[in-house]
Amino acid sequence: MVLVLEQQKESLADAALRDMFAARKRVFVDLLGWDIPVLDGRFEVDQFDDERATYLIVQDAAGAHLGSARLLETVRPHLLDSLFPDLCAAPPPRGPAVREITRFCLDPRLSAAGRRDVRDRLVGALVDHALAAGITTYTGVAEMGWLQQILHFGWSCRPLGLPRRKDGKLIGALRIDISTGTRALLAANGIRPSPEPDILPIRRAA
Repeated sequence: MVLVLEQQKESLADAALRDMFAARKRVFVDLLGWDIPVLDGRFEVDQFDDERATYLIVQDAAGAHLGSARLLETVRPHLLDSLFPDLCAAPPPRGPAVREITRFCLDPRLSAAGRRDVRDRLVGALVDHALAAGITTYTGVAEMGWLQQILHFGWSCRPLGLPRRKDGKLIGALRIDISTGTRALLAANGIRPSPEPDILPIRRAA
């Protein structure tokens, strides 16, 4: 199933969030070498992991983390407007129906086939959550290899500006528009989320 969690100030009290933050540390710090904060040597948590953040977490039958993404409100400070505004040719999209996707994380212990399956489930969950929550647009920042994949998923997606080099990496910003036809567009391009939405109701983290 896919959990949708809204943050609390004591986020590490919630087992699902602890597993997610630990997985983010393994991926973004240990594997990719990002220079970002690490809490207690185990958890990747930054200033945007506050009480207004929302998380989509794919879990296995035992409740272990398989993949996750963080959603940030764009009417508040977020990565694109706070850290990467120069990636946009015009002011970045923002508003109550716009969310920024950040920290898209697939557990590094998954096999290649497992990563593809969890990626597709997480992408499908982002669409289903958007339709349920009245979100019409997602924005995001990604390194070039991942950015190119996102652009070719088949959904309505376009760059917001020219990629730029940051800390030795080529990154760019993008916009994804969500509609009731988005799932069909993804399926037609080989993205295979669960046949039916498998998102649990939103809950506050313990």
